[in-house]
Amino acid sequence: MKILAIDDQQLVLLPLKRRLSELGYEVQTETDALKAKAIFDNFQPDLVIVDINMPVISGIEIIRYIRGTQKSQTPIMVLSGNTDDNLIVESFDLGVEDYMKKPLSLDEVSARVKRLIGATSNQKEVSKNTIIQKRCVGVVIPCYNEEDRLSSKEFTDFVEKHSGYHLCFVNDGSKDNTLHILKELRKGREDYITVYDCEQNGGKAEAVRLGMLHMANYTDLDYIGFLDADLSTDLTDFDDLVKTIETSNFKIVSGSRISRMGANIAKESARQIISLTINYIIRKILKMNFKDTQCGAKIMDKEVIKIAFQERFITKWLFDVEIFMRMKKHFGAEKADSFICEQPLKRWIHADGSKLSMKDSAKIVFQLGHIAIHYNQQKKIKPNKNFNYVIEPEKVNG
Repeated sequence: MKILAIDDQQLVLLPLKRRLSELGYEVQTETDALKAKAIFDNFQPDLVIVDINMPVISGIEIIRYIRGTQKSQTPIMVLSGNTDDNLIVESFDLGVEDYMKKPLSLDEVSARVKRLIGATSNQKEVSKNTIIQKRCVGVVIPCYNEEDRLSSKEFTDFVEKHSGYHLCFVNDGSKDNTLHILKELRKGREDYITVYDCEQNGGKAEAVRLGMLHMANYTDLDYIGFLDADLSTDLTDFDDLVKTIETSNFKIVSGSRISRMGANIAKESARQIISLTINYIIRKILKMNFKDTQCGAKIMDKEVIKIAFQERFITKWLFDVEIFMRMKKHFGAEKADSFICEQPLKRWIHADGSKLSMKDSAKIVFQLGHIAIHYNQQKKIKPNKNFNYVIEPEKVNG
């Protein structure tokens, strides 16, 4: 039995195809709705699974093509994040057999497929359950000499269980075996893990900036964020940041290492004192009521990527502060404040081998002064309309 799945987000189709193939179905997928019409004619599927919200032509047009133009009674299932009642009614009026709302589990999708077209006789062992999300997320992970701290299994287990994630590891000119480890981690997962290799070490700020601009080229991503390679903020907490931004009007959701009841927030005492001092100075410079700007876990709407990352940062460690200063400069303090959410983490553990030394911490105060002068003198940041996130291809592996 053959199934055609149509969705403009490849990260949705990947786990769907894997699960249905494990169940013994012959599955063909397509992200281009226009091409999907021709594929339907040639492939002659026993079932069509289609998204509603797609560019160029919508899933409704695909349904009209199958039921109207082709006069076909092939079963159609809608798998969509669009929960508009009028659209759901229209879909059923056009003749769809089922309407599934994202997010939902692959177990449920599988059960509905079996109900419509029956089970196959050559079902394979089914993988662990995965949730089909209605949003797709890019995560940039800067890496410099991380061979002893990089927990590859935690990353791979997470993306195999949580659909809709694309990880971009940025090798920041590592001198150790980091690049080799990243390439091994990517093998067999090329569709949702990318390795961006910087031959020269440019520092965390530049590594994150290049990674964010590279991921902005992926049209199927709704949000893009960054996370430290040592997973001092774990992936479950990061997923909670994503849930906040997708259910709100915030443009940036930033993790916060504020100690609170029920949270596991562990810092070295000396670092904690320095952190509190620096955050106090940052609040005075930003004139925004942030508790923790420097947490290495943030998620952003693609709309603000140009504003935040188009220009190189002027400091090595305080690019987080510069991001907020750029938002404030572009939108104005009041509007920027309404666009940014600070969300306390459930867990944050200081990892051994941190690159930030006490000497570096002392320099931060002077860098903060540099930031204050630079951005107070600078004109409003206007993204270059012709800027299209061009990244030198020879630096990109995947």
